[in-house]
Amino acid sequence: MEALTVKEMAAAMKLELLITEADMTRAVTVADVNRPGLVLTGYADYYDAKRVQLMGHTELDFLAAQGEEIAYKRWHDLTELGFPCLVVSAGQELPTRWLERAAEKKLPVLRSKLATTAFLSRLSAFLEERLAPRTTVHAVLVDVSGMGIMITGDSGIGKSETALELIKRGHRLVADDAVEITRSEEYTLTGRAPEVLRYVMEVRGLGILDVSRLFGISAVRERHRIHMIINLEEWQDGRYYDRLGVDEETREILGVKLPCKTVPVRPGRNIASIIEVAAMNQRLKDTGYDGAREFISRQQALCKKDD
Repeated sequence: MEALTVKEMAAAMKLELLITEADMTRAVTVADVNRPGLVLTGYADYYDAKRVQLMGHTELDFLAAQGEEIAYKRWHDLTELGFPCLVVSAGQELPTRWLERAAEKKLPVLRSKLATTAFLSRLSAFLEERLAPRTTVHAVLVDVSGMGIMITGDSGIGKSETALELIKRGHRLVADDAVEITRSEEYTLTGRAPEVLRYVMEVRGLGILDVSRLFGISAVRERHRIHMIINLEEWQDGRYYDRLGVDEETREILGVKLPCKTVPVRPGRNIASIIEVAAMNQRLKDTGYDGAREFISRQQALCKKDD
């Protein structure tokens, strides 16, 4: 997980800073956002000080109904809790006395023009994406008929060339050479290209190709869920390779296990076609049908019949 400061969050969400003395280097470390309704009543049990605090019309109207002194006391107590920052939605104003108290604590107080519900949705989505566990893998990611296929293997094995052939067949490039992978709370993995490499690929002998210009914008995607890994390796005589398709090989990334198939490369093998079929076969497996195991079951049934 990369560090995220309040300053970066404010810039990304286009928030207005209401005080100048705020410590904008405070770290935001969790994606959950808290609306401090119960805290404002004095109930602070189970309070999580790591969360960004959001105050909308409900919270501010509640405080206004308590009277000036009680409202300020509740605000004073809130600012003692040590959270990263507080955001006021719907462009609402805060009393000068409250902002002065926040300035004493160097607490960032920010404001959004968006309605509370809309802002909460956008902020939560941003924090979940920005704070998700992530890693970068040397690989190629292609959308093959809706299946995110990550192609791995040693440098020079033909990953980019295989991806280029798949693009010519109507599939879409997500990332070449480097795949930035993030894990969602649902434990799914999503891959994308680093910004500098987005929509381009390197093919030895040709150099850098802009896929979006050569094949059109429909030939690329900004990101895609990763469903399967195809690992390319040089064909090795004498090595065992799965011929029935019943070996359940997996690879773990960020705590998520992905199905993985090792495909040996040698002259005459059409790797792009193999990957297309592997993607379709994996989609069938995801629906509950395994052709290889069905074949073995038929063979076993025939053997019992002959006995």
